[in-house]
Amino acid sequence: MNSNVQSLKAFLGGAGRLALVEVAGTKGSTPREKGAFMLVSPAAIFGTIGGGQLEYMAIDKARQMLISPLEGEMAAKRPGGVLAGGTARVSSTAATTPPGGFAATLPSRGRGTRIEADEVRATLDVPLGPEIGQCCGGRVEVLIRLVDAALAAELVAAAEAEEAHLPHVYIFGGGHVGQALASAIALLPVHGVVIETRAEALEGMPETVETRLTPMPEAEVRNAPAGTAFAILTHDHALDFLIVAEALKRDDAAYVGMIGSKTKKATFRTWYLKSAGGAEAEFARLVSPIGGDAVKDKRPPVIAALAAAEIMTALVVHGPALRADHSHGRVMAN
Repeated sequence: MNSNVQSLKAFLGGAGRLALVEVAGTKGSTPREKGAFMLVSPAAIFGTIGGGQLEYMAIDKARQMLISPLEGEMAAKRPGGVLAGGTARVSSTAATTPPGGFAATLPSRGRGTRIEADEVRATLDVPLGPEIGQCCGGRVEVLIRLVDAALAAELVAAAEAEEAHLPHVYIFGGGHVGQALASAIALLPVHGVVIETRAEALEGMPETVETRLTPMPEAEVRNAPAGTAFAILTHDHALDFLIVAEALKRDDAAYVGMIGSKTKKATFRTWYLKSAGGAEAEFARLVSPIGGDAVKDKRPPVIAALAAAEIMTALVVHGPALRADHSHGRVMAN
């Protein structure tokens, strides 16, 4: 399983000289929140501060700071290179020029933009208005720093801490919808786990998603962290019922969803209440079919997209409180 921390370490280790671009402050409507960051090398970027002209301006300034004095002197002698205030800058590359050629180079664009800089750090105070082609209406302060070993270690430590607290999404079943849902959540800030009884169904899963092969998938429910979202979509309805019954015992589950029809849900309800010792209050927490029924499209990628949005909403709305309430130890389901 490849994680965001591993990707960060790989970028830090292989990009050479780097600048950290971080949102240090915001006012009003802005693309990203305070603390959002990206890393900029002379040829690549890692992460984003929201895109648009603000990001292009920040990338451009970061790359100015990455130029060594000797490279700056050489760039200034080439067509397109200029010296501004004793700092060399080169013309924007394709990587820093948005489609349509609207180059957001500094300091030539962005009336009202304040730039404070020295050799190792710079601060941009950017109003998000028509002057830079954005209409958010807010204002963003961006801090740009050259990355040294200490700052790199801080970034890795922060990423490890964040990853350790990611909400979990357990996907039971690696069939067509399971594969599609795994691909969808692989793009989200969650710890995805696909659980299967069939080894071949786990092949081809996204590398950022954990896979578990087990003969008793319902047992995985009992050991899941508080605030986990459970999506049940195996190849066997009876197995689905067992897993859902276990998940509904978890009062700290952020989401319990089962793929299927209204008929399948009704069949499960009858079994759950009469044979599994379930209660109506618990059954009421079940989301089925996953993704809702407003969109009449049963193609796996469509179901996965709708379910991923549904799961993410539940994790954001309910997850933090559930994880906090049970962080000091929870009662395990029997």
